[in-house]
Amino acid sequence: MRPQSLIPLFAQTTSLPGIGPRLGKLFEKLAGPLLVDLLWRLPFAVIDRRHAPEIAQAQAGEIATLTVTVDEHHVPRSPRQPYRVTCSDHTGRITLTFFNGREDYLKKLLPVGEQRIVSGKVELYQGEVQMTHPDHVVPLEQRDQVLRVEPVYGLTTGLTQKAVQKAIASALERAPELPEWQDPAFLARNRWAGWRSSLIQAHAPGEETDLAPDHPARARLAFDELLASQLAVALVRHHNRTIAGHVTQGDGRLRAKALEALPFALTGSQRTALGEIASDMAKPERMVRLLQGDVGSGKTLVAFLAMLIGVEAGAQAALMAPTELLARQHHATIAPLAEAAGVRLALLTGRDGQKQKRKTLQGLADGSIPLVIGTHALVQEDVEFADLGLAVVDEQHRFGVHQRMALSSKGHAVDLLVMTATPIPRTLMLAAYGDLDVSKLTEKPAGRQPIDTRALPLERIGEVADGVGRQIASGARVYWVCPLIEESEEIDLANVEERFELLKVRFPGKVGLLHGRLKSAEREATMSAFAEGRLSLLVATTVVEVGVDVPAATVMVIEHAERFGLAQLHQLRGRVGRGSVRSTCLLLYAQPLGETARARLAIMRETEDGFRIAEEDLRLRGAGELLGTRQSGLPDMRLADLAAHAELLQAARDDARLVIDRDPDLESPRGAALRALLYLFRRDDAVRTLRAG
Repeated sequence: MRPQSLIPLFAQTTSLPGIGPRLGKLFEKLAGPLLVDLLWRLPFAVIDRRHAPEIAQAQAGEIATLTVTVDEHHVPRSPRQPYRVTCSDHTGRITLTFFNGREDYLKKLLPVGEQRIVSGKVELYQGEVQMTHPDHVVPLEQRDQVLRVEPVYGLTTGLTQKAVQKAIASALERAPELPEWQDPAFLARNRWAGWRSSLIQAHAPGEETDLAPDHPARARLAFDELLASQLAVALVRHHNRTIAGHVTQGDGRLRAKALEALPFALTGSQRTALGEIASDMAKPERMVRLLQGDVGSGKTLVAFLAMLIGVEAGAQAALMAPTELLARQHHATIAPLAEAAGVRLALLTGRDGQKQKRKTLQGLADGSIPLVIGTHALVQEDVEFADLGLAVVDEQHRFGVHQRMALSSKGHAVDLLVMTATPIPRTLMLAAYGDLDVSKLTEKPAGRQPIDTRALPLERIGEVADGVGRQIASGARVYWVCPLIEESEEIDLANVEERFELLKVRFPGKVGLLHGRLKSAEREATMSAFAEGRLSLLVATTVVEVGVDVPAATVMVIEHAERFGLAQLHQLRGRVGRGSVRSTCLLLYAQPLGETARARLAIMRETEDGFRIAEEDLRLRGAGELLGTRQSGLPDMRLADLAAHAELLQAARDDARLVIDRDPDLESPRGAALRALLYLFRRDDAVRTLRAG
């Protein structure tokens, strides 16, 4: 149950004065449906309205707050002309200009002969002083409310600054005083105020410097968010660790057979990772480990060998992939090795026929199938295991926490190995997973060639198409990825379909189309045709970003590369260079290039090291944009900036560990306040863990 003290913060924004259902929808789009969402929207700029000159002293281009007398209204003859209101003081005249102004409204707002306070940007037009659409027009008695430093908030179409400022001011009035959850010595050392005071201060910046991430009010709120995040992770981990696991030790016989069937030796980092996993599985506590490996570093093989440890110990192991395409690829990679080891392997997806599915389910339930690879079909209710010992989750950021937990719950204290090909910077690792045990694969398998990466302006697209033609003629396979346009699937689709139509005319019978709106059967058929060489050129959206493995593909063309993040460019480039033939990646960009985009393309040309690329991405873009938090399963930070608050993140992690060591059930007075903190940042899952004990 959420504490009573938090109830006002979890009211709908429509409970604020002046916000009805229509505005409520806009506020929900801007921040979220609740008051607490609105309060987390901190201002990103300030406007200083304290400058109050007389008209003659007002300079063009500056923001000024003027006291004027309304002289005359000039009503336009045509609606296309602006509505003008002439005003003056004892030093001169100014014209207030309104486009599409309503006469009745403006005459009421600016009655002739009365004084008004107007504030906005001063302009010179044909030698006359004017102000277009003043930001504020108020009676004299409200002068002090305008003469201030005003916070500026991000907006969404249909909302004005005034509406957002008013809503946030009302929400702040309702924010309650809450018991202090921070360590008093830590607060004193940082000279931070209490939670409510910091929140009010963060929404009332007095100057530009008050917007900095290290400003005491902002740093305090960021630390609250980071502590909630770290405490939630620590609680769930503590809970997992207290569940007695089972000791899983294999004798190595199956692994030896599988390794013998491999045409190459494991890399050093594969051997290290496997050793770390084996040692975790042999402990009585449950394993929760992340296997982080760059594109093409051989994670699937490490996961398969870990699964064999489970089978050697008499248990079962399951690998869950986010798409059917990926599940089938893993199955194709693993099947010959499983056969060499003499272990039965099954594939379970949503598209299996009833007869096949029944057979697989029966084999998993009676234990005659020790290894299974599948999609989220594995977590459906009718799937039962005789004794699931290890669950492997691939591209784990594509799954919700619940799906990961659902697979783990198919057995008792199942060891969990999560894999990702998205290299995550250390700061983000800490934010998302606390101090989760991590194994890193840093080497590429032997025989892999470096990828020749070049950046070219879009004007040279004709030359690129000619080059692609030569590659196709020599038997190569090519990816052509079309641009990503934020929030607009329609435009994405139009882009990719238009490019497909043009290239199809140029290379008849050789071009396939791949995007997220196609039915999975169509996608599978196109991918198979490309993998088998019946198609030579695949025009696609970013659906090819993860887990598509066609070793014969040697060219990757990325249109409008400047619109992609570094991590995504790196993932896309990783689709080529998977065989022993030299590969090329062409980054086509639109001119002129912004500074960040230029830096991004330069890093892509310099290095193929995914871990370095991830660190640079964090530095260039900040964590909010990195990987797209919604897609990545990383916590969506509203107040903390992981690049700027890295030290606070470390402190939050240390504090969370200390709390769990001293008061794992959060029963002390500070523990009770920390429970409120968890609810405040919607970490209800962690509180449920406490209750589940």
